[in-house]
Amino acid sequence: MDRIEVLKDKIHSWGASIIGFADISKCIDEKYRDLPYAISIAVRLSDRIIDEIDNMPTYTYFHHYRTVNALIDQITIRTGLLLQDWGYQYIAVPASQTVKDAAESYSGIFPHKTAAVLAGLGWIGKSGLLVTHDYGPRIRLGTILTDMPLPISSVSKDNSCKNCNLCSLACPAMAIRGNEWELEKGREHIVDAHACSQYMKEKFQHIGRGSVCGVCIKVCPKGDKRKNKNIP
Repeated sequence: MDRIEVLKDKIHSWGASIIGFADISKCIDEKYRDLPYAISIAVRLSDRIIDEIDNMPTYTYFHHYRTVNALIDQITIRTGLLLQDWGYQYIAVPASQTVKDAAESYSGIFPHKTAAVLAGLGWIGKSGLLVTHDYGPRIRLGTILTDMPLPISSVSKDNSCKNCNLCSLACPAMAIRGNEWELEKGREHIVDAHACSQYMKEKFQHIGRGSVCGVCIKVCPKGDKRKNKNIP
């Protein structure tokens, strides 16, 4: 078994639901140009917990959100340590990270969704979330930046939510604009991240300090296993 297969087997065994490889050399910051590849992973969220969300997050969802983030951080650091043992460099991007002095607010050192799209895991929906083929947006993402040459995954051709606007209509903060994602346009074209964050802090402070919502995840038909034929 070659190293790529070993890598995939290890990452799956540690808890990842989906794995993809991306060439990020054209979109990585100059500081990280020596790490031109990304391993993108997704961990599936609990359908039962997501289904409990109505017009606001639940205490159980907040705990689940944090627990899955912790799992992702464990997976990415273990993956990075394996890469380092093989002689390669790595940075495990935190599952949920906000860098205060980043050029774009509410963002980390490298966007998980950019890596995930380039790695073929799915597309960015009108909600601003990554929508995967099998689980819709009912996932959390992790990313490892590395200099290990990787077999690049194919970018998904299904990148449209078409006429669906359920997430926009359901958003309690009215932060989702209803526009489709476009590469040349920024995040503000599809979602007002500040409005989303402020609404959560004001209305859901009693649930996990107002850091999660989940309504747009719940209403997306791509994540509903009763409507998605790819999920038994």
